[in-house]
Amino acid sequence: MKLVFIWGGPASGKLTVARELARLTGLPLFHNHLVVDALLERLEFGSSEFVRLREAMWMAGFETAAAAGQSLIFTFQPEPTIEAGFAERVVAMIEAAGGEVKFARLVISREEQEKRIANDSRQEFRKLVSLDLLRELSEGFASSEQDMPAAQLVVDSEVDDPETAARRIASAFGVPALSAAN
Repeated sequence: MKLVFIWGGPASGKLTVARELARLTGLPLFHNHLVVDALLERLEFGSSEFVRLREAMWMAGFETAAAAGQSLIFTFQPEPTIEAGFAERVVAMIEAAGGEVKFARLVISREEQEKRIANDSRQEFRKLVSLDLLRELSEGFASSEQDMPAAQLVVDSEVDDPETAARRIASAFGVPALSAAN
């Protein structure tokens, strides 16, 4: 079982690349907004109950996949409301179940990030879409990234289109592409 853990800042293309990786490989996609958006229906972002339940729900998803031996793609953005050590807890749980976690980091220039932040595609989920809020939160995002383990692969999503990025991730992590998707 492999957990392909794709992380990066806002508007770096995590969901777009993850969807392409899912299409190419047939692996299920468990993107972070599935849980975040469900919790936002009843809880305030960052509240103690939100933070507790978000991690518990993510971990339950990983545990279920690991127990079934099902590889999985996960998208993640480090930010200050994530409890310190989250990534390490994920690795420990997956490895205890006999699996492995592969970290791919998507990077993008600040200029391109600011161009992408208000894209219509970001409206599908409750993603950050305000340039002013991005600028206000950027320092907290940067410091939260320091809590992440080293990525085995770094992809510049400004250079690589989503299909190229997904193919690079699949190749680097030994995830075979579906023959029909090639």
